[in-house]
Amino acid sequence: MRRLVRRAVVAAAAALAVLTGVTTPAQAAAPASPAVTFTNPIALQRADPHIFKHTDGYYYFTATVPAYDKIVMRRATTLQGLSTAPETTIWTKHASGDMGAHIWAPEIHFIDGKWYVYFAAGASNDIWKIRPYVLESSSANPLTGTWTEKGRISLPLDTFSLDATTFTHNGTRYLSWAQNDPAVGSGTNLYLARMSNPWTISGSPVMISKPEYSWETVGHRVNEGPAVLQKNGKVFMAYSASATDANYCLGLLTADATADLMNPASWAKTSTPVFKSNDRTGQYGPGHNTFTVSEDGKSDVLVYHDRDYKDISGDPLNDPNRRTRYQKLYWNADGTPNFGIPVADGATPVRLSSYNYPDKFIRHWEYRAKLEGNVTNLADSQFRIVTGLTGSGTVSLESANFPGYYLRHKNNELWVEKDDGTALFDADASFHQRAGLADSAAGVSYESYNFPGRYIRHFNNLLYTQPVSTTLDQQDATFYKE
Repeated sequence: MRRLVRRAVVAAAAALAVLTGVTTPAQAAAPASPAVTFTNPIALQRADPHIFKHTDGYYYFTATVPAYDKIVMRRATTLQGLSTAPETTIWTKHASGDMGAHIWAPEIHFIDGKWYVYFAAGASNDIWKIRPYVLESSSANPLTGTWTEKGRISLPLDTFSLDATTFTHNGTRYLSWAQNDPAVGSGTNLYLARMSNPWTISGSPVMISKPEYSWETVGHRVNEGPAVLQKNGKVFMAYSASATDANYCLGLLTADATADLMNPASWAKTSTPVFKSNDRTGQYGPGHNTFTVSEDGKSDVLVYHDRDYKDISGDPLNDPNRRTRYQKLYWNADGTPNFGIPVADGATPVRLSSYNYPDKFIRHWEYRAKLEGNVTNLADSQFRIVTGLTGSGTVSLESANFPGYYLRHKNNELWVEKDDGTALFDADASFHQRAGLADSAAGVSYESYNFPGRYIRHFNNLLYTQPVSTTLDQQDATFYKE
């Protein structure tokens, strides 16, 4: 009966479209931001990663090394390619004096035809006298070029300061960084200043954030590692908070693109972290991120470091095993970024949007698989497409936030359940990935392994495995990877 009612509704809608002159597209458009997947981790023992995509077709990658004694760089034409690209040391710490210790958080930028590296460094005789410095190179290839020390960025306060980053907005270049101000209290705050050139600030800086929530003050009072992303009429600044162990996490500041960025009141802070440790996926202390874009420019990519274990012996700064990782950054319906969770090692997950309801995604809710829009709990709508549990050229769809749980059919209903190791479960959770029944060029459809001819399809916003015969059936059984 439900099917007859639905067909009647569809027919009525079509008739109304004819009468009103409104037409419904026969085929949904492929998503503007198709799936982009990576295999994590990207680089072992590389913390505070920074990636710059240049017009020469290369991605340039730099990060902190465990010895804190040099700046390394690699490049590749693909983001995944950076994982195996050869690495070059472009600069080494001084034997004595300033820039002689604690070489931290290098960033690579291309400004007005030259390369610049921003980094923090201590002094050989005072390793905690950490300040921001700048290198410059006019060579086409920064890995082989000569670097000139432009020196320390002069700041009004001569105190512990680090993690300088730069960006332009409405034609003005800005510098943002973390610094301690004894008048504010212990720890580091985030500051912003305009720049007169790539190594000089102009005017007076303003403090735009300080540690105030409990999740920003675990172990240490920390706001650091600012990273800027401009989109949807907003300026977003992610930053890292708390000690560099499993408590490390990301917060987010947001300003309107039309606002005065130098007015602290223009910036709104999230009251909870936007990215934090996850026991289920085995990822701890995610932070000190940057943003880049996929090779086709259609997807935003979150780059960050974390560890794959929670407990650390001694000072976490002496633990060398922070690793660089990637995952796609998604966007909520209201135009805000959705970081999701730090996903498990291995292949990163995708989302599956509906062909005929492009704003809705496959997600699980109380383990039942359904179709829903604006899934702000992002990981509920993410699945890793892995080798099928039955093999035989099949795939299985593993839950991103419940590793070891798979999409499986049971009485023709789709559920997310834990693999119990039985042959029946393996068969129920295995599918043949086919070209989309309604869009063979860009879509995908999933045919049941043990019930050939039955496909995953949505009906009244729930997921089933059913035979398909009509055009509507084929549309209901077609999805896009995002």
